[in-house]
Amino acid sequence: MSVQAPRAVVMIRPGRFRSNPETAGDNAFQTFASAPPQDVAARAAREFDDAVARLRAEGITVHVFRDDTDQTPDSVFPNNWFSTHAGGHVAIYPMFAPNRRRERRWDVIEMLKARYRVQDVIDFSGLEQDGLALEGTGAMVLDHVGRVAYAARSNRADPVILERFCTQFNYEPMAFHAADSRGCAVYHTNVMMAVGSRVALVGLELITDPARREDVRARLQETGREVIALSEAQVRAFAGNAIELEGAAGPVLAMSARAVASLTPAQTARIEAHARILPLDIPTIETAGGSVRCMIAGIHLSPRVTHSDRTAA
Repeated sequence: MSVQAPRAVVMIRPGRFRSNPETAGDNAFQTFASAPPQDVAARAAREFDDAVARLRAEGITVHVFRDDTDQTPDSVFPNNWFSTHAGGHVAIYPMFAPNRRRERRWDVIEMLKARYRVQDVIDFSGLEQDGLALEGTGAMVLDHVGRVAYAARSNRADPVILERFCTQFNYEPMAFHAADSRGCAVYHTNVMMAVGSRVALVGLELITDPARREDVRARLQETGREVIALSEAQVRAFAGNAIELEGAAGPVLAMSARAVASLTPAQTARIEAHARILPLDIPTIETAGGSVRCMIAGIHLSPRVTHSDRTAA
């Protein structure tokens, strides 16, 4: 199993998808569709199903959970409320928007315990009562090899919880300020940055401090990544919102079709020297302000050996 690229994931199928009004204030990537709500929800569900089929065709295990409530418009983005880690560790995170706190599902955690080796569950969500948030692998982009947690400072990435997470899970925190050309802070690190096993896509020009920008570039290169700089326009097209997964035929970099279209031929060639690009067409889901990476919660846990596995062996 690749340390950086999981071969199994959790995804939440949205039954009543819509853009979340509670997150619109700080998510500059978010828009609101003009079509009837039922049409928007139906399109999002079809996009989700097609994405799951594409991932499974690559040999990636996808655990799908349904969400049919109208109380959790962003449930299609589960990577924000939990993450998994080698050694059997699971983290649960505090969320910034009140309606996003309803996304946490204990049936997902129980499935992980049943299907994978889970040693402990570290729950930071109680810190919501103190007005603190750290929205998982949206707020942090984790280098599982170099043990670095990259984080763009925002109201969704509190520095106190970032330090606690890094101490608990043995990561080095590397925080920085990031904003677009209009001065809007980047709300989630994973919209501007993706770290694979051998390649990293980063919107370096959005990191406001030039010295810190070079620190980030150097740290990625020190851990053996080829760094591909993304423009602000490419970041807005979600080119930074990608995830490397371990498919049956080798590593794939899953990203949206819109993101792939924004890449230059040279960038595409550089990426595919390390991982084959897997485009997923999700234009409706992207109106909520997130893309492919946000939809995928990677499983970095060891599968349990079942009785049937032992019998077959």
